[in-house]
Amino acid sequence: MSIILFDSECLLCNQSVQFILKHDRNEAFRFASLQSKVGQQLLKKHQFPYQYNESIILIENGKAYIKSTATLRIVKKLNGPWKLLYIFKFIPRRIRNIAYDYIAKNRYNWFGKQNTCMMMSPEIKRRFIDEF
Repeated sequence: MSIILFDSECLLCNQSVQFILKHDRNEAFRFASLQSKVGQQLLKKHQFPYQYNESIILIENGKAYIKSTATLRIVKKLNGPWKLLYIFKFIPRRIRNIAYDYIAKNRYNWFGKQNTCMMMSPEIKRRFIDEF
């Protein structure tokens, strides 16, 4: 099982989760907020600082991936043309992460913050991890 940890306060992050849910027809991913109890446990387990929210985190096979590497590994598993974006894997990670960090640094200003939880159908709610 692959787990995506995301900043639930970030509107861009929440929209990204909605996008992944829509295009992950094979249900390859489960989700947890970085701010949740499960998110905090997983941060600690993978040696991230408390209240880390600088990047999306993908946990696969016991290994944590962050920033552009996590994003590319996610799109690779999506249905449709999105998996073609994985070709950017061949750009050196340091260069990819410059763009990622720029967007991450400005995401609250550009997209805003969310103070409410999204309403979920039971089908979607089961894809979110409440306990670890």
